[in-house]
Amino acid sequence: MRSIRPPFAARRGRNARRKTSPVLAVAGLTAALALTTTGCDSGDSTASGQAGASASQSADGKIKIPDDIKNKLKEHGIDIDKWKDGAWKNWNKDDWLREANDFVNPIIKGLWDPDRMRGADDPDKNKGVDENDLSGDQGVTDATPAPVAAKAVSAAYHDSVPEAGKVFFDSPEGTMVCSATVVEDPAHPGKSNLVWTAGHCVHAGKKGGWYRNIAFVPSYNDAGRTSAQLQNAARTEVAPYGVWWSDGAQTSDQWIAQGGSTGGQGASYDFAVLHVTPEKGGNGKSLEETVGSALPVNFNAPAVPQVSSITATGYPAAAPFDGQKLYQCTDRPGRLSIAKADPTMYRIGCTMTGGSSGGGWVAAGSDGKPALVSNTSIGPVSAGWLAGPHLGAVAKGVYDSVSKKFASQ
Repeated sequence: MRSIRPPFAARRGRNARRKTSPVLAVAGLTAALALTTTGCDSGDSTASGQAGASASQSADGKIKIPDDIKNKLKEHGIDIDKWKDGAWKNWNKDDWLREANDFVNPIIKGLWDPDRMRGADDPDKNKGVDENDLSGDQGVTDATPAPVAAKAVSAAYHDSVPEAGKVFFDSPEGTMVCSATVVEDPAHPGKSNLVWTAGHCVHAGKKGGWYRNIAFVPSYNDAGRTSAQLQNAARTEVAPYGVWWSDGAQTSDQWIAQGGSTGGQGASYDFAVLHVTPEKGGNGKSLEETVGSALPVNFNAPAVPQVSSITATGYPAAAPFDGQKLYQCTDRPGRLSIAKADPTMYRIGCTMTGGSSGGGWVAAGSDGKPALVSNTSIGPVSAGWLAGPHLGAVAKGVYDSVSKKFASQ
């Protein structure tokens, strides 16, 4: 979640970014070369000496890739020294994301081990926005909601929220984490491999590009163990339903054109859809079959006054939380307008912090059944409330595009 310095809003994901897209316009499939760079609070210090090793950056800003990662990539048919004629050698920390136009995101088995997952940072850390940036006289903005204390979800998480999980990725600042939700796929009823999250959890927005090594872990830490108990946990304990790598990702053109690390720019279009595949090849079962559930997405959710309550779910990682446990907030939504030309956002009282970005917002549909209506995007640095985009035509365009791209698989 992006946070806002009192009085505005910030993204609620760990080092996540959003993307924007005009009408049906959607950014194409991303393919990211699986490289990691060092950065403050990256969480890489606990990584194994295998694929988890970090790339280093020289004084001139150029990136050096460790031999172990080079060798891992070669196993997947990618020779880093020949890739794009060695153009990667000219990347620097400021523009390497934007130049990664070919989204490959090859699976690196074992990269996301328990230590690396536990050490993933909050992408929104130390990033905020002046709340004075909120133009309350543009569009409709209701009174700031009273804070609603986030409640810990009872373990096992899978019993009550089987669709929830965490998205892990590497950014120039280090290893990061967001929250996400398994959603239905119209092309594969009952067998979805689609995951919904925030745009800023997969793409850096107007000053960056696609993140690397994007993977989804459903029901992360399902037993609700403490951080101390996870110190020596087996991978099956933190990822009981496996690690699912993104082989396709899409966010809105608006997020890509407007999104930033702080503030509300692009917030109304801060959503993304991932297509995932199991790291170990699986047993032929889809993600939906594996976890046993997927939520429908409501692109026709009623206006705020007609919504009695919304429940937001996520893994908040910024203090006072540590990112290891699942939390929820339920509140009657209000309206938040960032810019008059953009759709009005939902806003609820909630004390979840960074790391909860991308987590699903669920409300009952006209049939009384739960459906995804939004995702966590921004909130104030001081916590207390969260805001998420109202899903309309642009969001449906992103969703349909990814579904159709993998319809034949």
